[in-house]
Amino acid sequence: MEGPLSEVPGTGGRLRGSRCADCAVAVYPADPACPRCGGPAGPVVLSATGTLWTWTVQRYAPKSPPYVPPAAGFAPFTVGYVELPEGVRVLARLDIRPEDAEIGMPVTLTAGDGVPRAAGAAV
Repeated sequence: MEGPLSEVPGTGGRLRGSRCADCAVAVYPADPACPRCGGPAGPVVLSATGTLWTWTVQRYAPKSPPYVPPAAGFAPFTVGYVELPEGVRVLARLDIRPEDAEIGMPVTLTAGDGVPRAAGAAV
């Protein structure tokens, strides 16, 4: 399925964003119009690595729908914002244990099942 939240085929799971033709601002998810100036925006493949900007532990089940709890029931998970070199901050589920998460750490970002996923990156 191709859409603003989907990965770009052939890129190893990199995210689909857009960049404004007039002011060069990049956004995620992709949008045909720039949120800053209203100009036209074209598709761009976003970087696969970024920096963990902030994070927290989700300790209660999100509202359903759209959240569908797993068969085994809800389990707490880490989420955070990953800042990409393009200046975009992407909310992602973190495949990082809370005790290992550090603001400013390098992470890799890929498209996930419904939401992007981030994991610690080799320095």
